[in-house]
Amino acid sequence: MTHIKTIPPSIEQAAEDNKQRWKDWKWQVGHSITDIKTLERMLDIPLSDTERKDIQKTCDIFPMSITPYYLSLIDTHDPYHDPIFKQAVPSVGELIIEDYDIHDPLGEDADSPCPLITHRYPDRILFLISNTCAMYCRHCTRKRKVGQVSSIPLEEELEAAYSYIENHPEIRDVLLSGGDPLMLSDHQLDRILSRLRKIPHIEIIRIGSRVPVVLPFRITDNLVSILKKYHPLWLNTHFNHPKEFTDDSRNALAKLADAGIPLGNQSVLLAGVNDCPVIMKKLVQELVKNRVRPYYLFQCDLAEGLAHFRTPVGKGIEIIESLIGHTSGLAVPTYVIDAPGGGGKIPVMPYYLVSWSSNKVVLRNYEGMFTTYQEPSSYEGVTCDLRCEACVLQHSIDEESAGKRAQGIEALLSDYENDITILPADLDRISRRADGD
Repeated sequence: MTHIKTIPPSIEQAAEDNKQRWKDWKWQVGHSITDIKTLERMLDIPLSDTERKDIQKTCDIFPMSITPYYLSLIDTHDPYHDPIFKQAVPSVGELIIEDYDIHDPLGEDADSPCPLITHRYPDRILFLISNTCAMYCRHCTRKRKVGQVSSIPLEEELEAAYSYIENHPEIRDVLLSGGDPLMLSDHQLDRILSRLRKIPHIEIIRIGSRVPVVLPFRITDNLVSILKKYHPLWLNTHFNHPKEFTDDSRNALAKLADAGIPLGNQSVLLAGVNDCPVIMKKLVQELVKNRVRPYYLFQCDLAEGLAHFRTPVGKGIEIIESLIGHTSGLAVPTYVIDAPGGGGKIPVMPYYLVSWSSNKVVLRNYEGMFTTYQEPSSYEGVTCDLRCEACVLQHSIDEESAGKRAQGIEALLSDYENDITILPADLDRISRRADGD
C-alpha cells in the first residue's frame, strides 16, 4: 500500500493565515525591519563587526525602516550590488557630509508661509500632510525629518494650512506630500481630501507616494474608493529600478488606473542603482506598460549624506539621449535639477536646437542627422497688452486671470512689461549703486 503524506489542517491553515498577514499593509508596517539583528536574520546575511558598527552609526542619525515586502526583493546572493539593498539598508556613506551639502537643500522651509505649506510656484503649493513613510529611503531629500513619530499634523496646523489656501485664490493645484500621504488612515485622508474639495478655486489635487513601490498592499479597494470621490485627482509614485515591479506592485497600479486616477512617476538618478541607459530604458518602458507616465528624472539633491548617490549631470544627459528617439516619446521623462536654495525644477536636456538665423533654425535628431527648418516669412505676431477683451484671438478667460503680470523670464519676453534685466540682489555693483544714493 502506498502511503500519502498529508499536511495537517492546522499547518495548512497557518500557512494561509501567514499569506493573508503578508498582504495586510498594517502587518507589514508593524513588522518593519528597524534594527540590525533583525536585518541579518531576515536576509540570512552575516555582517562583520565593522559593518554592524557602520550601519549602527548611520542609524543613530538616519533611522532604518524597511517593510518585509520590500526587503524580500533583495538578491541575497549579491546584496551589496542589489538596487533594493542600496535604497533600503543604511550605508556608512550617509555619514559623509560634503562642504556643499545643504540641510534643507530645496529651501522648502524658507518658502513656508505657515506650517505644512511650501508656496514656491505661482499657482500651486506643497502640502505636507504626513510625517511618516512606509520605508525610509536612503536617498530621501527630506532626511532631516526622517523618524518623526507623529503620522498626522496637529489639527491647528491643518486649519492654518486650509486658511492659507482659502485666502490665496491663485492656488489651483495642491500637491499632498510628506512623509507619505497614503500612510494616513483612510478616514484621515478622506477628511483632508473632502476639506480641500470644498475650496472653490482648487482645480486639481495631486498625491506623491512611494507606497505602490514599497508597500503595494496599502492600495486597498477601500482606499481607491475614497480617492476616486475627489476627481480630478492625480498620483505620482516613485519607481527607481525595474526590479521594483512585481505582481503586487502591478496590481496596485492597476487598481489606481482602473479608478480613473492618472499616474505619473518621479525617479531619482542614483549611482550604483539606475545610472545606466539600459536600466532606465527598461524602467520607463515598464512604467508605460503599467499605465504610468514617466514624469521626472531627478538629479540627486544636495541633501546631507547623499554624496555617494550622486552622479555627474552628464550621466543624466547620456540617459536622456538613450531614450529620445530610441523609445516612445511617452516614455521619456523630463530630466531636472531641483535648484538648491529653492529655485525650483530646472529642465536639463540635450541640445537639439544647434543654431539659428533670422529665417532658419538648424536642428539635429537623435541619430546625429542635421537638418534645417524654414521660419515663416509671413508671420504677423499678435502683440499682447493684457487687454484680453480687445484681443483678436478667440479664447475664454476669467476676470481673475486677466491682467496678471508676468514674472521672471516671462516678463523679459512679454510685450506688456518694461523689464529689460533681471539682476541678483547681492551683486557688488548693485550695492555700490545703493551706497551712492
